[in-house]
Amino acid sequence: MTASTPAPETDRPRLLGADHVSFTVADLDAAIAFYADAFGATELFRMGPLDAADIPAMPDGRDWMEAHVGVAGARLTLVMLKLTDGLNLQLVRYDKPEPRATQHPRVCDIGGHHLGLRVDDVEKAARFLKARGCTVMEIIEVPEGPLAGKKNLYCRDPFGNPLEIVD
Repeated sequence: MTASTPAPETDRPRLLGADHVSFTVADLDAAIAFYADAFGATELFRMGPLDAADIPAMPDGRDWMEAHVGVAGARLTLVMLKLTDGLNLQLVRYDKPEPRATQHPRVCDIGGHHLGLRVDDVEKAARFLKARGCTVMEIIEVPEGPLAGKKNLYCRDPFGNPLEIVD
């Protein structure tokens, strides 16, 4: 079977919904405070710091972090926030390894991403987010096509993570 050949229905797991999106941040407490203030996020749980050096190695010799998150020698703390009934936001701060990249990929780069959030009023959201330190771009009004009458806004949260705000 190739990647372009659909799996037989019996082989495919049933998708139940989205669980979470994850952002790595430098300042965990500031990011939690921002998402609580800007979107009403609430903390579900916190784990860590978890340090690969404190967790027994896997049978193949790799450390737990390398085997599970693909980062050898990691030390991290994560917090799961509830954004809406159908979507959580996981914020992660890595303390190890060093060095770590500090530049976000552009949305056009491989690995580029953004979190899309639906609001009741895009203009109001733009003002509100700008006042809370977001880098806000111009609102896009869609005049025709399948999204006719919709508005959206691209911005970056105060930590550089890309967001798209839609109505």
